[in-house]
Amino acid sequence: MGGATAGAAAEETSVFGLAPVDPDRTAAYGEHPDQVVDFYLPPGVGGASLSGAGRDSVPGVGGAARSAPLVLLFHGGAWRAPYDRRHVSPFAAFLAGRGLAVASVEYRRGGADPARAGRWPETFDDIAAAVDTVPGLVRELGLPGVDPDRVVLTGHSAGGHAVLWAAARHRLPSGTPWHLASPSPLRGVVALAPIADLATARALDVCSGAVDELLGEGEGEGSGRGGGGGRGAVGGDELTVRLGLADPAALLPTAIPTTIVQGGTDIDVPPAVADAFAKAAARAGQDVRLISSDGGHFPPIDPTTPTAHTVAEEIARLAGTDAAA
Repeated sequence: MGGATAGAAAEETSVFGLAPVDPDRTAAYGEHPDQVVDFYLPPGVGGASLSGAGRDSVPGVGGAARSAPLVLLFHGGAWRAPYDRRHVSPFAAFLAGRGLAVASVEYRRGGADPARAGRWPETFDDIAAAVDTVPGLVRELGLPGVDPDRVVLTGHSAGGHAVLWAAARHRLPSGTPWHLASPSPLRGVVALAPIADLATARALDVCSGAVDELLGEGEGEGSGRGGGGGRGAVGGDELTVRLGLADPAALLPTAIPTTIVQGGTDIDVPPAVADAFAKAAARAGQDVRLISSDGGHFPPIDPTTPTAHTVAEEIARLAGTDAAA
């Protein structure tokens, strides 16, 4: 276990040691300060002349510029406030360099208490709002060479949960605020080391009780939405109701092409979580592509690793394009 722990620490150090990359543009998708999105656009797409680490010109067929699919990227960090979108900015820039237009989404997390994971229902409000709003925002901003009709969702860890859940909103009961009458018009989902099965994650105490905190365990008094029960401390039956609304593994099948990239030695979100989701999908009649990668939790978002290249290729495959080398 000591070797695994040391390896995990080295992988984490590699990711958080990368210099942040400034976006090409930032815009708001809502009124809250956390409801913002950073855009990373490939140079050479739509005539754009943009700078950023690792971003090369991306020609299309015959050397002409081609439009880029839109990738909504949700960062991880166990839904806790100290972890924001800046730590995935090198990965966002890397994807842009591979010919993908990236929208790196911020969303409300744990609030004033840095140890607190998530907010109910605000975290889910923001995930839904971003997926619904950002493609239209691309049109409003007139971002050059971006195709908002070819959308792939990707996210890491808690962000992996976000994208799997976002793809399943049409499976929610019709009375819930995030319900969609039909599936979101997505080309696919690529979830990276995701907290994909909340029941399994709770049983394994993934991220030190983060799932129960996300669902509202131990909250203060107040009022809220989602599954009833407000923002008062929840437990028992109410926690079970919220789990059913929040757990992607309970909202299958989605009919949206889904890939999971999971590190075989991940000790932060163990492979058992992804395996449980894949088994639940199979029982529901949905095929999930499960890619087992070398290493642990962080290589999928580390541009210096082969796994990140695999991720870019998988996103491009679902988007119906080729990832530039």
